[in-house]
Amino acid sequence: MSAPAATVRPSVLTAALRGAGLCCPACGRGRLLRGYLAPVEACSVCGERYGHLRADDAPPWLTILLVGHIVMPLLLMVEQRYSPPLWVQATLWPAVTLLLTLLLLPRCKGVILGVLWATRAGDDRRDEG
Repeated sequence: MSAPAATVRPSVLTAALRGAGLCCPACGRGRLLRGYLAPVEACSVCGERYGHLRADDAPPWLTILLVGHIVMPLLLMVEQRYSPPLWVQATLWPAVTLLLTLLLLPRCKGVILGVLWATRAGDDRRDEG
Protein backbone atom coordinates (compact mmCIF):
# COMPACT_ATOMS: atom_id res chain seq x y z
CA MET A 1 0.00 0.00 0.00
CA SER A 2 1.44 3.39 -0.96
CA ALA A 3 1.60 6.41 1.28
CA PRO A 4 -0.87 9.26 0.73
CA ALA A 5 0.38 11.95 -1.63
CA ALA A 6 0.28 14.57 1.13
CA THR A 7 2.87 12.71 3.24
CA VAL A 8 5.38 12.06 0.44
CA ARG A 9 8.25 14.54 0.70
CA PRO A 10 9.67 15.80 -2.58
CA SER A 11 13.30 15.13 -3.45
CA VAL A 12 16.04 17.59 -2.54
CA LEU A 13 16.28 18.66 -6.20
CA THR A 14 12.53 19.28 -6.45
CA ALA A 15 12.54 21.23 -3.18
CA ALA A 16 15.53 23.31 -4.36
CA LEU A 17 13.88 24.07 -7.71
CA ARG A 18 10.63 25.05 -6.01
CA GLY A 19 12.64 27.27 -3.68
CA ALA A 20 14.37 28.87 -6.67
CA GLY A 21 10.92 29.72 -7.97
CA LEU A 22 10.18 31.31 -4.56
CA CYS A 23 7.49 28.70 -3.93
CA CYS A 24 6.92 26.39 -0.98
CA PRO A 25 9.31 23.41 -1.26
CA ALA A 26 6.63 21.10 0.15
CA CYS A 27 3.64 21.84 -2.09
CA GLY A 28 5.05 24.15 -4.76
CA ARG A 29 2.02 26.47 -4.56
CA GLY A 30 2.47 28.78 -1.56
CA ARG A 31 4.95 31.64 -1.30
CA LEU A 32 8.28 30.99 0.42
CA LEU A 33 9.34 34.59 1.07
CA ARG A 34 7.38 37.53 2.38
CA GLY A 35 8.94 40.63 0.93
CA TYR A 36 12.42 40.49 -0.55
CA LEU A 37 14.31 38.08 1.74
CA ALA A 38 12.25 37.31 4.84
CA PRO A 39 10.87 33.76 4.87
CA VAL A 40 7.23 33.20 5.74
CA GLU A 41 6.51 31.51 9.06
CA ALA A 42 4.36 28.87 7.35
CA CYS A 43 3.05 28.11 3.87
CA SER A 44 -0.40 29.61 3.30
CA VAL A 45 -1.44 26.58 1.23
CA CYS A 46 -0.09 23.47 2.99
CA GLY A 47 0.87 24.91 6.39
CA GLU A 48 4.49 23.69 6.31
CA ARG A 49 6.59 25.77 8.72
CA TYR A 50 9.69 27.67 7.51
CA GLY A 51 10.26 30.26 10.23
CA HIS A 52 12.79 28.05 12.02
CA LEU A 53 15.09 27.57 8.99
CA ARG A 54 18.28 29.67 9.07
CA ALA A 55 20.01 30.24 5.74
CA ASP A 56 22.59 32.63 7.29
CA ASP A 57 25.46 33.40 4.86
CA ALA A 58 24.75 30.69 2.27
CA PRO A 59 22.49 32.76 -0.05
CA PRO A 60 24.97 35.65 -0.45
CA TRP A 61 27.79 33.16 -0.97
CA LEU A 62 25.84 31.32 -3.68
CA THR A 63 24.82 34.62 -5.27
CA ILE A 64 28.41 35.86 -5.42
CA LEU A 65 29.53 32.54 -6.88
CA LEU A 66 26.88 32.62 -9.62
CA VAL A 67 27.21 36.31 -10.48
CA GLY A 68 31.00 36.03 -10.69
CA HIS A 69 30.77 33.02 -12.99
CA ILE A 70 28.30 34.83 -15.24
CA VAL A 71 29.78 38.35 -15.35
CA MET A 72 33.49 37.57 -15.67
CA PRO A 73 33.25 35.39 -18.82
CA LEU A 74 30.91 37.95 -20.38
CA LEU A 75 33.28 40.79 -19.51
CA LEU A 76 36.24 38.95 -21.02
CA MET A 77 34.30 37.95 -24.13
CA VAL A 78 33.08 41.51 -24.75
CA GLU A 79 36.60 42.87 -24.20
CA GLN A 80 38.14 40.41 -26.65
CA ARG A 81 35.53 40.73 -29.38
CA TYR A 82 34.58 44.40 -29.26
CA SER A 83 37.19 46.27 -27.16
CA PRO A 84 34.74 48.94 -25.99
CA PRO A 85 36.06 52.13 -24.41
CA LEU A 86 36.86 52.07 -20.72
CA TRP A 87 33.90 54.30 -19.82
CA VAL A 88 31.52 51.77 -21.39
CA GLN A 89 33.07 48.93 -19.42
CA ALA A 90 33.07 50.96 -16.21
CA THR A 91 29.37 51.75 -16.68
CA LEU A 92 28.11 48.43 -18.02
CA TRP A 93 29.62 45.81 -15.72
CA PRO A 94 28.80 47.31 -12.33
CA ALA A 95 25.20 47.76 -13.51
CA VAL A 96 25.00 44.17 -14.81
CA THR A 97 26.56 42.87 -11.59
CA LEU A 98 24.13 44.82 -9.40
CA LEU A 99 21.10 43.76 -11.44
CA LEU A 100 22.08 40.07 -11.41
CA THR A 101 22.81 40.22 -7.69
CA LEU A 102 19.42 41.74 -6.89
CA LEU A 103 17.64 39.21 -9.13
CA LEU A 104 19.49 36.12 -7.90
CA LEU A 105 19.74 36.77 -4.14
CA PRO A 106 16.11 35.90 -3.25
CA ARG A 107 16.21 32.89 -5.57
CA CYS A 108 19.42 31.66 -3.99
CA LYS A 109 17.82 32.07 -0.58
CA GLY A 110 14.88 30.02 -1.85
CA VAL A 111 17.24 27.27 -3.03
CA ILE A 112 19.02 27.17 0.32
CA LEU A 113 15.74 27.13 2.27
CA GLY A 114 14.44 24.37 -0.02
CA VAL A 115 17.53 22.24 0.55
CA LEU A 116 17.44 22.87 4.31
CA TRP A 117 13.79 21.86 4.43
CA ALA A 118 14.24 18.77 2.22
CA THR A 119 17.20 17.49 4.23
CA ARG A 120 15.48 18.37 7.51
CA ALA A 121 18.60 20.31 8.52
CA GLY A 122 16.62 22.81 10.57
CA ASP A 123 14.53 20.29 12.49
CA ASP A 124 15.06 20.38 16.23
CA ARG A 125 13.32 17.06 16.52
CA ARG A 126 15.78 14.19 16.73
CA ASP A 127 14.96 10.63 15.79
CA GLU A 128 15.06 8.42 18.84
CA GLY A 129 16.43 4.91 18.73
